[in-house]
This record gives sequence, structure tokens and C-alpha cells, in this order.
Amino acid sequence: MKAVVFGGSGFLGSHISDALTDEGYDVTVFDLKKSSYLKDNQKMIVGNILDKKTVEKAVKDCDLVYHFAALADIEASHLKPIETIEYNVLGTTIILEACRKYNVKRFVFASTIYVYSDSGSFYRSSKQACELIIENYKEVFNLPYTILRYGSLYGPRADDKNWIHKILRQATKKGKITRYGDGEEIREYIHVEDAAKLSVDILSKEFENQNVIITGNQPMKIKDFLIMVKEILGNKIDIEYLPTESSIHYEITPYCFKPKVAKKLVGSQFYDLGQGILECLADINNNQKIDEKSDTKTESLVYS
Repeated sequence: MKAVVFGGSGFLGSHISDALTDEGYDVTVFDLKKSSYLKDNQKMIVGNILDKKTVEKAVKDCDLVYHFAALADIEASHLKPIETIEYNVLGTTIILEACRKYNVKRFVFASTIYVYSDSGSFYRSSKQACELIIENYKEVFNLPYTILRYGSLYGPRADDKNWIHKILRQATKKGKITRYGDGEEIREYIHVEDAAKLSVDILSKEFENQNVIITGNQPMKIKDFLIMVKEILGNKIDIEYLPTESSIHYEITPYCFKPKVAKKLVGSQFYDLGQGILECLADINNNQKIDEKSDTKTESLVYS
């Protein structure tokens, strides 16, 4: 079977592309730039999801369409409502229309647990709108779908838009982590490779026309998580908490707005959070270029 992954050059999209390939699917990656992780047996289309002709070319003859292309940074979307609506809502609709035209067997959409929340600003509202439009395409055109609501992801291939990657870089380069908030916020972190595997498992009939939550099964306060990182790094870093008045992130739970109930999917095997953080630190250490002028304290943390 053929699958196209829109946003397949990104953090989560590239891992899902690999997971699909590993399961024997013929995978095409579609993104604004060529994937740094493209496998020899994967195809690549460089394009924009707002370009209808290029999108149709990518979708034609495909059985499965994964849509992970979006303005996904909450802080950025908070300041860019027009771009957020354009890419997230209009872009999604353009892909849906191509799927309808070419009779795609399943449309898989990356949503977020922020759809349950009053937090998340324009990012949240754009995802809520997309979910409703996807349901409309099922009602009107009988286009099968699965909506995936992801929690807090971490793991290799992340960049500084990913909070865990960002604070681990702070720790290794500056010897300090700064957190805006009191650290009492609770998250359920899930390793990106676990999330990718589950994102392929949902292709079974059981999850057709369903909303599925993909998140971790290790709830943890951010304060406790930062203490764990500090211990992993030999207690050689400082942790600073600063006040914030921002309301674009949830604290304890995202559950406020109540859309259709989703099934929560958890794998029987998964990365231990501590082991996953060690892997992230190794990945950062292998990829970052150490400034020759870095002080001794930072260098000792990087190489410890």
C-alpha cells in the first residue's frame, strides 16, 4: 500500500515515515524542504500544502494520507493568527479535498490534546476547526479518518521548538535551566518512537473514524522532571523558576473544552523516561558544535 506523509521531514513526521516504511508501506514524504532523514526506499516531494496541484499530485494513487504539516509552535501561532488559520485550516482542507477526489482509504490527522483545553490560543482553535471539518468530510463524502491527539513528545530529531530538547541544550551548554512557571504543571511525556509506532497501529479497522489520544503513561510534574535531569547530569546544573502570566499552556490538565470522547492508546512496550532522556542528551552531545570559547564548567557538563 502507498502512503504519503505531509510534514514528513519534521520531528514526528519523519519518525512516522520510518515506522510506515518498516511495516512495508511505500512511503512518500511531502514537506517544504527535503528530509534529512529520507531513506533510500522513500520518495520525496518538496512542496507547499497550499499548492492544490502539488498536493493532488502527491495524493493521487495513495491509499493512506498522514497530515502532520502545520504551524505547530504554540508561541508562534499565538502571535500569527492569519498564518495559523491559513496553514492549519485551509491547508488541511486542501489535503482533504484531494483525498476525497482520489478515494483515499484513510486520512490520518495530527491533532493535539489542547483541543480539550481553554489554553493553546490560535493553535488550539485551528486544530478544533480541523477536527470538525474532517468529520464533515466523513459525513458528506464518506472519507474515512483517524484523528490523533498527541501529548508531550520528546526524543531524537527534535529542535528547540520541542521543550525537552530546548532545556537539555540549556543544561549542557549553560549549566542552567530556566522554567517560566512554578514547576507544578503535569505532563505525560511520550517518546517519539513510541508515538510513531502507535500512529501506525491505528490503521487497524478498530480505529477507523475514531479520535485517539497518544500520550505517555508516566504522568510527572515538570518540577520532578527537572530534578531528574539535574540528577542525570550529576547535580551540576542550576534550575531557575520565573513567574509567567501566560495562559497559552495548560497546567495540570488540558480537559476543559469537551469535544467527542477519544480512545487513549498506550503501547505494551515503551521507552522509560529516564532512558529516553539519556538518549536525548547523547543525541544533543553528538550533534551540537562546541564553541571553542565555552567555559570549563559547560564543557565538563557536555562530556560527563
